[in-house]
Amino acid sequence: MKNKKNLGRFIFYILLFIVTLTMLIPIVNLLALSLTDPARVKEVTGLTIIPKGFSFDNYRVLFSNPQIMKSLFNSVFITVIGTALNLALTIMAAYALTRPGLVGKKFFMVILIIVMVFEPGLIPEYLLIKSIGLLDTYSSVILYKALNVYYLIILMRFFEEVPEALIDAARVDGAGHLTVLFKILIPLSKSSIATIGLFYGVFHWNEYFRASIYLNDSAKWPLQLVLRQFVVLNDTTSMLGANSLLSFDKASQLSYKALQAGTIMIAIVPILLIYPFILKNYTKGTMEGGVKE
Repeated sequence: MKNKKNLGRFIFYILLFIVTLTMLIPIVNLLALSLTDPARVKEVTGLTIIPKGFSFDNYRVLFSNPQIMKSLFNSVFITVIGTALNLALTIMAAYALTRPGLVGKKFFMVILIIVMVFEPGLIPEYLLIKSIGLLDTYSSVILYKALNVYYLIILMRFFEEVPEALIDAARVDGAGHLTVLFKILIPLSKSSIATIGLFYGVFHWNEYFRASIYLNDSAKWPLQLVLRQFVVLNDTTSMLGANSLLSFDKASQLSYKALQAGTIMIAIVPILLIYPFILKNYTKGTMEGGVKE
């Protein structure tokens, strides 16, 4: 029995390793392509994971482009502000909807579920954004889905797992709503809040569709929209206009394909760097540091 269990675990690990490779190899291949010497780009194949030669020329061109740097700042700004707003609204709504004495709780939940199932169409949404004067502003993409009902329900379940006796004891000591929320519920729900925050952050970082509709000023475009212009629409004019850091010979050797790979890496690396700080919260229980019953 033990040998069968070990064999099954070994096969499971092998399968996980294969699945991991299928996800990592394309990313590592893009990284290798972006770091390859421009003169040797043709040597890079779809399975290459080690750069042919080593050069930062592609990144020097990309980071010398003011549109890339501006769009990177825009993405960071939209992601940070948007995620902070999302978490604030989700936490406050989850706290209110999990209070036993809330009048009309079922009514509010029905309304939220209806909104989650029947989302408004793009045209009414656009007309609303236009009528309240948010077109061509960061608010038009930050306020979209400021509260995700699905994530709200997840956080409500975590808040409901906190023993009511713990909250009652705090109220006996004179704790108000803010104290209960910030001193008890939030610390005991850090794992769920970190997870939801990651989901919100990835959503804002990857958003480009509504930005392409609501943001006409290219100076306000997020990085994903610039990436789409360059990689999907093959708009090379603005991307290749900042080659002053390279000699004419070097600039003439630049590969459009390698520049695409470098742009993609700039877009995905920042969000990948956040994962290690969030993953440590996945293994923590909601009642870590709480009372034992």
